[in-house]
Amino acid sequence: MKKIYTIGYNSRGFDSFLRILAYYGIKIVIDVRRFPKSRIEYYSRDFLEENLPKHSVEYFWLGDKLGGFRGDYIEYMKTPSFREGIKHLIEIVENGYSRNVFSVIMCREMLPWHCHRRFIAATLYSLGYRIVHIIDKGNTIEQRYGLEKYGLDLKDLFPNH
Repeated sequence: MKKIYTIGYNSRGFDSFLRILAYYGIKIVIDVRRFPKSRIEYYSRDFLEENLPKHSVEYFWLGDKLGGFRGDYIEYMKTPSFREGIKHLIEIVENGYSRNVFSVIMCREMLPWHCHRRFIAATLYSLGYRIVHIIDKGNTIEQRYGLEKYGLDLKDLFPNH
């Protein structure tokens, strides 16, 4: 089972964030914030796009398709836009795996159950991925449920699956 990490940057410093990525062998950051701005300048999209590659980390922003703040996210998950976002995310992850590189899905909230990452994670779990939520260096939580927690199955999201 292929592993995908998730992380919330919350208020951690950029150096701390980089140390966590290195600790878990992560070389791809997939940002799922709908609005990739931050009061903490080093978590703005522009800063991450410019600075992560300096540390041999690739950066992708998928917030246009997978970002939160959509009202009823469970209903949004049934849309073609969400499907496109998940497919793009999987392409990035699989490309990383072909190079022996791990990926992390990033948003702001530290705890995944306070963030829309939980819905993305449940989808990926139902698609057969192992999801590991990073709380801190050496502190993770394994995803233990899929779409059924939200009254959905894969056919609701991927009608031709």
